[in-house]
Formats: sequence, C-alpha cells, structure tokens
Amino acid sequence: MQDKKLSEYEISEIVEMALSDHTSFAQIELQYGLSDKQVKQLMRENLKPSSYKNWRTRVRKFGDRREIYK
Repeated sequence: MQDKKLSEYEISEIVEMALSDHTSFAQIELQYGLSDKQVKQLMRENLKPSSYKNWRTRVRKFGDRREIYK
C-alpha cells in the first residue's frame, strides 16, 4: 500500500481519524504522509465491507455539503 510500514497503533490512529467527521484527508496526509487514495485503501483493508461502504457514502455526502471536507 505505501512505502512506510505502519504499526498497528498507527493504523488504528488513521482509521480513527478517517472515521471522524472533523478530520480531513489533508490532515491525515500531513501527519502520516498518506494520500486520500492510500487512506481509502487502508480503510478498505481494515473495515468490514459494509462499514467501508457506509463510511464512503457518509464522506461523499459531507463532501457535497462542505467544500473542505474529505
């Protein structure tokens, strides 16, 4: 997925940040160096398929309402 091998703790932190409605992909990239595409892949690998689908739907809906959202 990415060049740097992430620890379980870092993966958990990224998942938590991505699930938060208050954290943008830009903030995750700044802290961990992962692009939005890499975050989406990490989420796909670490969430159940239905949870991933629900998360992506929520992110898209918020993106329509807020310009700087994920």
